[in-house]
Amino acid sequence: MAWREVNFDGIVGPTHNYAGLSYGNVASAKNRGEIANPREGVLQGLEKARHLMSLGMTQGVLPPHDRPSLRALRAHGFTGSDREILENAWVSSPALVANVASSATMWTANAATISPSPDTADGRTHFTPANLAAMYHRSIEWPVTSRVLKTIFPEGERFAHHDALEGGTHLGDEGAANHNRFCDHYGGEGVALFVFGRGAFENASDLTYPGRQTLEASRAVARQHGLRDKKTLFVRQNPVAINAGAFHNDVVAVSNRDVFFYHEDAFVDPDALERDISTAMGDVPVRFVRVLRSMVPLADAVKSYLFNSQLISTPDREGMTLILPSEVAETPSTKAYVDGLLSSGGPITHADYLEVRQSMRNGGGPACLRLRVALSGDDMNALGANTVLNEGLIETLQAWGRKHYRDRLAADDLGDPLLMEESFAALDELTQILKLGSIYDFQQ
Repeated sequence: MAWREVNFDGIVGPTHNYAGLSYGNVASAKNRGEIANPREGVLQGLEKARHLMSLGMTQGVLPPHDRPSLRALRAHGFTGSDREILENAWVSSPALVANVASSATMWTANAATISPSPDTADGRTHFTPANLAAMYHRSIEWPVTSRVLKTIFPEGERFAHHDALEGGTHLGDEGAANHNRFCDHYGGEGVALFVFGRGAFENASDLTYPGRQTLEASRAVARQHGLRDKKTLFVRQNPVAINAGAFHNDVVAVSNRDVFFYHEDAFVDPDALERDISTAMGDVPVRFVRVLRSMVPLADAVKSYLFNSQLISTPDREGMTLILPSEVAETPSTKAYVDGLLSSGGPITHADYLEVRQSMRNGGGPACLRLRVALSGDDMNALGANTVLNEGLIETLQAWGRKHYRDRLAADDLGDPLLMEESFAALDELTQILKLGSIYDFQQ
């Protein structure tokens, strides 16, 4: 079996809601307080995965986390039965409950940073779960994320796992959303590009919104993974992009193998970055697709999530394919750009528009929903659990979602103990479907 890049999509959680918790995320703030549809969200996500499978991609899933997080509420001093903990927390602070009930774990691009075995000193694939220290509702995720990753990718000869970085916001790590890998083919040695928003010990006075990823965190992950200095680059994201709502670099840039598709405002000095990437790649030429602001204003790129797309190589298509949210087709500048891109004779030759509106309204596009892992055939054979999709498993998950998920969820519903019990019942059944074992706190 040849090397391939496997996309592990986050399953939208049963508490999917629009609480607007993510400062700096324009879509999240805009839709705060709206009514969400978790059932529609989970089905949209599974249909996206099915579409990628139809193109010949290997597709997996990662489970949502147990929400509300009773572990987090106990850490706040709430005691009693599960119902009593939630009811008392809701009376005390609905805002706290909204944070511990967030289903943001569905955006698995933030779950971890992954370095495949061709790039690492010990020849293993390395995983570091992101600490997501910039936002409380996400900072509580990493222990369960780590359990899930260790179950699917068992520690040992092929896979190596690290704890999330310590150090709070000074070592804020947002995972693969700020990481790109360039290579000739997935099994070849690659170049890692880490994008950071600020230095940990600097006063980033040019930022309106927080620079969530720090340079020090990126360097720490690179060291943990044993990446080679000549094949590892660190670049600061343009403050202009962050201030426009590009809270992660994957809102303004995406790569696949030897192609880099990005907005000209993504980085302060794109010419220098292109030279650095080309130098690190050596004999492998890199194809850069730089989108000018005169063609796509930065505000339109952020609104439509043109760059929060998946850029993939499919077995049956020449050239690469963009997996885009339908909002790109609904935004005149981005639709015109994509039409021109496909007819330009460049490396990107296809564009598929998909409906992931439930996720988009909360600020997460197709790229947010997936965690990319380059794996060999032997790696695939070493996987644990039952998370690599086939048509039968997709149908089972669709039926599971229709059975357990509500089709309407408001912010006030998050304090309802019945929603908690429904969610835990759904996740307990899901762990059996995916053969994950007892990964959740309520199962311990």
